[in-house]
Amino acid sequence: MKFDPTPLRLVRQAPTCLVGLLLLLLTPFNPVSGQMITAHRGASYDAPENTLAAFQLAWEQGADAVEGDFYLTADSQIVCIHDADTLRTTGVKEVVATTDLDRLRELDAGSWKSPKFSGEKIPTFAEVMESIPAGKRFYIELKTGPEIVPVLATELERLQPDRRLLTIIAFDARTVAACKKRFPDIKVHWLTGFKQADGNGVWNPTAQQIAETVRSSGADGVGLRGDRKVVDREFITRMTELGVPEFHVWTIDSPADARHFRELGAMGITTNRPAFLRESLSGD
Repeated sequence: MKFDPTPLRLVRQAPTCLVGLLLLLLTPFNPVSGQMITAHRGASYDAPENTLAAFQLAWEQGADAVEGDFYLTADSQIVCIHDADTLRTTGVKEVVATTDLDRLRELDAGSWKSPKFSGEKIPTFAEVMESIPAGKRFYIELKTGPEIVPVLATELERLQPDRRLLTIIAFDARTVAACKKRFPDIKVHWLTGFKQADGNGVWNPTAQQIAETVRSSGADGVGLRGDRKVVDREFITRMTELGVPEFHVWTIDSPADARHFRELGAMGITTNRPAFLRESLSGD
């Protein structure tokens, strides 16, 4: 997808009174109400996670975005898989980081889910990117350290996607910082779950700890595990006051939970069941 400078020329040439309207029309829609539904590893409730079949089904089920997990292979290729090895989703154990792409492509990543998905392959980053329809969003979860960033940069330069439709996410704050430095024009979110400290019942990270990590890494926001015991209005208010500009939540399959986080201002809801959640929320 090549960058077209025509819209920017139109903005520069337009009368001042029209500039705001033109910019609004030329910017991809971002449903900040929390209605944006992101398919977790594709439509992973119904199809084998992190396969092209799962991503295609996500679009058919009305997802606004897809999320995929990415590792670096031994021969410096980026592949879409959640685990560090292939055992759970292929039945054969190969450690992704020490295995070449050709060997990984020999494995069947679909049969574990259903015989009808037999023959599904572990896709490359490029294959996933090229499967995304125009105007749809892509959450790129990096499962490695910062070593993947230069390879990702090469892929993005080659594929030329609309960077406004991308969000890079990672649990590793070092990777978040490296991505934000390398891709200042792409949104990057730090990811975190929650653990309860022994003895005092305090959930970590706290809103303050999240804000500190977001600030130190340069992240644009945070992706929170959707735990209602922790993430309530008080938590979000505190986090926002401390300077966290936006958040999304994962992995939400309950309509009641989706409504809860939407009301708290989540920019997006990641789910294994995009069709079910879309239908459940359609009357709201």
